[in-house]
Amino acid sequence: MNMSGKLLSGIALSSVLLVGCVSKVTDETQYSGFLPSYEGLQKTTSASGQPVMRWVAEGFNPDAYNTVAFDQLELYPAPKPNERVNLQTLQELQSLTSLSVKNVLGQKYKLVSNATAAAPGSRTLILHAAITGVSASNQGMRWYEVLPVTAVAGAVSVAGGYRDQNTELYVEADLVDATTGLPVAKVVRKVFGAALDNNSQAITANDFKVAIKDLSADMQAFIK
Repeated sequence: MNMSGKLLSGIALSSVLLVGCVSKVTDETQYSGFLPSYEGLQKTTSASGQPVMRWVAEGFNPDAYNTVAFDQLELYPAPKPNERVNLQTLQELQSLTSLSVKNVLGQKYKLVSNATAAAPGSRTLILHAAITGVSASNQGMRWYEVLPVTAVAGAVSVAGGYRDQNTELYVEADLVDATTGLPVAKVVRKVFGAALDNNSQAITANDFKVAIKDLSADMQAFIK
């Protein structure tokens, strides 16, 4: 094969590999069933510019409420720890994310553990939220791997498990008006943590500390 043919073959191969790059949003097949309904979700961007699936009721005004009922994020469905994500990591992620959410909400609203604990006459929102998945997936081909030889080498490294991996935290949540019982907002989001060296490296809660901070900042901007 001449140089031109090798170049075309390399471009074709790299194109196929690039198509398989990790999606930035949660795919419908990855919805956990935690939310009562996923109807109306649309792809948009958060305040920090991150892609997110979100729906907001027409006319929703965060300033119309003074109380939020929230205890902690659930782990849904029931966690199934493995050699890469153990139970301690899942519980630490649950604790870190819940604390971060409470810190944000507490700056604007009175927090109660459940709607019945809200003071009489309160204008209350109920937050249901869950961590629905923690995973890692191979990173896509980089621009410098598009050349024929390095594209093939890159493909081999994927198959062998040597490619760097993205860490991914899946979160689903909805806000419900306590008076009407109707949802006013819902979100499904994939949060990316630190990169791992390979497909055998364990995932830790520390890998998501920066991502959780960014997630909380987006929440703060949403309710501002």
